[in-house]
Amino acid sequence: MVTTVGPPAVTAVSTKISLLRGQIPRLVSVDVLRGFVMVIMALDHTRDFMSYVEFPPEDMAHTYGALFFTRVITHFCAPVFAFLAGTGAFLATIRGKSIQQVSRFFLTRGLWLVILEFTVVDFAWGFVPWAHAGVIWILGWSMVAMALIVRLPVRWIAVLGLGMIATHNLLDHINPASLGRFYWLWMMLHTPGRISVTAHLSFYTGYVLIPWVGVMAAGFAFGSLLLRPDRRKWIVTLGISATALFFGIRGLNLYGNGIAGLPFGYPRSAGPWSVQPTLSLTLISFFNTLKYPPSLDYLLMTLGPSLVAPYSAGLWSGTAVLLCPASLSPSRYGHLGRVSLSPAHLARHRHRWHIAETSRVWSRSAFRLRHVDSGRGNSLSALPVVYGTPTSPSGLGLAKLFVT
Repeated sequence: MVTTVGPPAVTAVSTKISLLRGQIPRLVSVDVLRGFVMVIMALDHTRDFMSYVEFPPEDMAHTYGALFFTRVITHFCAPVFAFLAGTGAFLATIRGKSIQQVSRFFLTRGLWLVILEFTVVDFAWGFVPWAHAGVIWILGWSMVAMALIVRLPVRWIAVLGLGMIATHNLLDHINPASLGRFYWLWMMLHTPGRISVTAHLSFYTGYVLIPWVGVMAAGFAFGSLLLRPDRRKWIVTLGISATALFFGIRGLNLYGNGIAGLPFGYPRSAGPWSVQPTLSLTLISFFNTLKYPPSLDYLLMTLGPSLVAPYSAGLWSGTAVLLCPASLSPSRYGHLGRVSLSPAHLARHRHRWHIAETSRVWSRSAFRLRHVDSGRGNSLSALPVVYGTPTSPSGLGLAKLFVT
């Protein structure tokens, strides 16, 4: 016979929590999906540093297939990060954490990320702090907002998140300048732009609260599906539906991707797609969706396949089959995202790349590839290095170079 000392209520709660912790294992699918997009993000940022292309991949006047692919594949990173941040918070509630604890975690972690973005991370990118409100910034502020949102019922969190994602493009026509001295507020909420702090200090808000908060809220509500015994069917259906909805909405060309030609906001990728002189450019135009702020098309295009992708690997069903070959297993490359994206590592390699550029240690022509088909002579630097070389069967030539 076992004697229990303590108030009965406390004993009952403790027993319930321990049973929950024992019954719900850590989901491999969430960890592997998050790690996979970390690898993709590391490759994209390295392409930025090592290439000599003087135009953005979204520039329809100059881009081409291979270059655009190196950009569009990384569109999956930020939505998956924000979505799974919400999912992870929900899973914490079923492992014993109270809503109050999760709310406090969101608040403290979010404020800490904002501080890191404006100091350590910004300095690591360009040796200039307080310069750019990027993805760490918006993850932080979204977490601060979620500190309040998590106190709502899950069904209302789902309605809030999905509603924000679906309808925020109705706000695209609002010019921040129309708010006068409070223009900066709209640039933080919905329309990217440069905010002046003083005559000599300003920062650019690339990532805005609407709809990124909605993405994280939708991820929190999504966590409830992971508790269902038939979760695989629900998640795959949801992913396929979102992907099909993307093709439908994008094909209609009426709504969902910003407004082209506005004198404010992000000038590229907004608006409808159009038929181009070649099939390659037409496909680029179709998949060239707006990331700043993330349009409905952009989020459907990225989150839909992200939910479907683990299906073939059996991850949503709970089996520990990886998304990729053994050469990409977390045991070998699970550290890649942490190392490659850490501010200290970024600053150290940024410093080396500046030295290499200044002293011309690396020959630009050695990394340059000509796009022969277009006849425009555009250069695409280091693609074999970024996405694997003939001597790199794993296809991670740059990833290995990046962490050495």
